[in-house]
Amino acid sequence: MRAVVQRVTRASVTVEGQITGAIEAGLMILVGVGHDDDRASAEALANKILKLRIFEDDAGRMNLDVGQIGGDVLAISQFTLFGDCRKGRRPSFVAAGRPEHASPLFDHVVHTIRQHGFSCPTGVFGAMMDVELVNHGPVTLLIDTDKTF
Repeated sequence: MRAVVQRVTRASVTVEGQITGAIEAGLMILVGVGHDDDRASAEALANKILKLRIFEDDAGRMNLDVGQIGGDVLAISQFTLFGDCRKGRRPSFVAAGRPEHASPLFDHVVHTIRQHGFSCPTGVFGAMMDVELVNHGPVTLLIDTDKTF
């Protein structure tokens, strides 16, 4: 699985003119699922994200995780994280998991985050979404379970 994690002061996702999820301070995560991903990689990804110490402490050092600042997590599915741009000008998405495989694993990431007591609003899987956010820092990280764990 892959995730783009952004530290935000606020973020929201809109589908067909309706806000489906919004948070104030916390993390906005874009989550992509590959063919070989499973429930264990979904849980590992969620747990890694929740423990990232990317919020500033009183000394101004990135030393706190999202729970320690009382933040929430906005999760949005994004198959384009598996886009391969190495050849030609149009990305190939053959490495992205099919919707019937990816949707339950995305849901499991969200479920795992919620099990830890976090609010975790989402977009709508497979929908065209508009995402707005204020990236604080900016802080943006890429996590790939195949390379990080």
